[in-house]
Amino acid sequence: MSKSNLAIAEAGIQAATPVGSAKSITSARSASPLAPLHKSVWLVFALFVLLTTVMHFSSYVDYVGADNDDVLRLVQVRDLLSGQGWFDLTQTRLGLEGGTLMHWSRLIDLPIANLIMLFSLVMSPTLAEASALFVWPLLTVLPIFYALALSGGILGGVSGRLIGLALAVLFVLGFNRFQPGSIDHHNVQLGLMAVMATCLILPRRPPLAHAIAGIAAALAIAIGAETTPHVAIVALIVAGQWLWLGEAMKPAAQAFALAMAATLTAAFFITVPPAQYGLVACDALSTGFYSLGVVGAGAFFLAVASTSRQSFAVRFAALGLVGTGTLGLAATVAPQCLGNPLANLDPLLVTMWLNNVTEAQSILGEFRAQPWAVAGFYAVPVLAMGLCVRRLMQGRDTHAHGVLLALLLVSWAIALVQVRGAIFANLISAIPLAALVAELRTRSNANPKDLRKGLAFAGMAFASVPVVWALSGAVLSMGVDKITGTASAAEEEEISCTSGEALADLAREPTGVVAGPSNLGAHILRFTRHRVLSAPYHRNQGGMLTELHAAMAPPVDAVKFLRGAGVTVIAYCRSDPQVSNVIKVAPEGLYAQLAKGQVPAWLEPVPGTLSKPLQLYRVAP
Repeated sequence: MSKSNLAIAEAGIQAATPVGSAKSITSARSASPLAPLHKSVWLVFALFVLLTTVMHFSSYVDYVGADNDDVLRLVQVRDLLSGQGWFDLTQTRLGLEGGTLMHWSRLIDLPIANLIMLFSLVMSPTLAEASALFVWPLLTVLPIFYALALSGGILGGVSGRLIGLALAVLFVLGFNRFQPGSIDHHNVQLGLMAVMATCLILPRRPPLAHAIAGIAAALAIAIGAETTPHVAIVALIVAGQWLWLGEAMKPAAQAFALAMAATLTAAFFITVPPAQYGLVACDALSTGFYSLGVVGAGAFFLAVASTSRQSFAVRFAALGLVGTGTLGLAATVAPQCLGNPLANLDPLLVTMWLNNVTEAQSILGEFRAQPWAVAGFYAVPVLAMGLCVRRLMQGRDTHAHGVLLALLLVSWAIALVQVRGAIFANLISAIPLAALVAELRTRSNANPKDLRKGLAFAGMAFASVPVVWALSGAVLSMGVDKITGTASAAEEEEISCTSGEALADLAREPTGVVAGPSNLGAHILRFTRHRVLSAPYHRNQGGMLTELHAAMAPPVDAVKFLRGAGVTVIAYCRSDPQVSNVIKVAPEGLYAQLAKGQVPAWLEPVPGTLSKPLQLYRVAP
């Protein structure tokens, strides 16, 4: 909060307090900064739940999210509820014989499983599962609502608080990660990111807020390693502020380091089995991330405790030793994790799978594939970064805007390489933009006859919402297509092969091993008892490669791959994008032959499926 806003707040407290009531003044000052938010946040949350419910059931398709990660997360939770060990993350029905060890954290499985068990007390198993999957994503919006409302108030006063909350609502409505059925871990990661950003910009750098930021940072790493760059920049922000401020930053820096080390330790021993303590994994919490996090945080804690009163040069030397030691440990313990964790992916999988995953596209790839969608991902963060730079040049709330600019830069840099980083950049952008919109609103209200001020307020309010850019791009794309005549008069509805109805015939087949395009894998695990060779997960390279080699090979060779992997059924979905790509790349391959209706002698069509979207073929022994 700026000094002027703080002075206004204190004056308001004094004006509302009887003379001599110093105790009341002290109580007001020490009250939780969240206290003024409860009423508005919970009211907005209730409206959000109501709106989401109406939208969900007005176009209801399924109670599980459409993303493969949502489906496989449900399968993992079901396995846990069915008796699979807490430490055992092996998906035994995925990939080659022996299964695939997944990299997802039980910290997300636990609350979902608990909700299912709670609803099971009064509901049927299916309804309990559906209810849990409806409730959980909605609960994950609360940290974002509180964080953006609080941070908006820090920079923009009461008006900024309300606009921050409004931008939070529009953010969660604009991204499907908060809709019913979305149970992968990205919604929780976004909530943790919002909490970290807000805690770091609180005025006077309270130790409790920095401790909460440390807890959130450790949980973010434990839940998904893709947030490591964000956590690293958060740690650098705290370290940089301590380097500059010294003793004044000591309590906050120590609180952050201690909380992060303690939480990371708890998460490691709670989720990692003793047999894997020596394993270094770059895509999940393991000895690598744990040792680096704890050693780095511990060394920083000691440096802060011993040199905070020393000169800048001494603090700089101490911080340099901490950084050098941590980097040296990383190069020794986990050198393979210093690069791209997907760098070792087989080239065939990169070509046939990763390059076709939307969230893995670079900005250039997105330009080539969907040029009109680029603004929806990248425009709002550009506005927010420009605003932060301007505020820093003006000397306004330099602490908060410096922190936000650093967080925005790392998120936007990630988004340039992989578009998935854009959602973090758009989330953080709401904080500085809420304050700007609040300021423009105040100016407009002070002079309602000034049309330019009103238009500036309205224009910036719309420009601060990512979904506005996305919708504008979609409308523009449709308009251009119509003018150029490239739009079809009537687009055919895509045939689905992943619904329970489509997979009913496969579920009736004797339990075996199924080969099919990777997009079917998680759904087959959900609706049937079969094991599947392929599902879109990088730890299942063996199964994915076997399915691709069989699909692309001539039938005489394809049978060798399939029988070698013990495949009993081929699930062939002609409308699947991967099938189309395989046919294009290998016109003489198995999938191309099936597309022509040429069935090799070693395949037996399952009666009644050849006329359906999902065709099934039994592999002869």
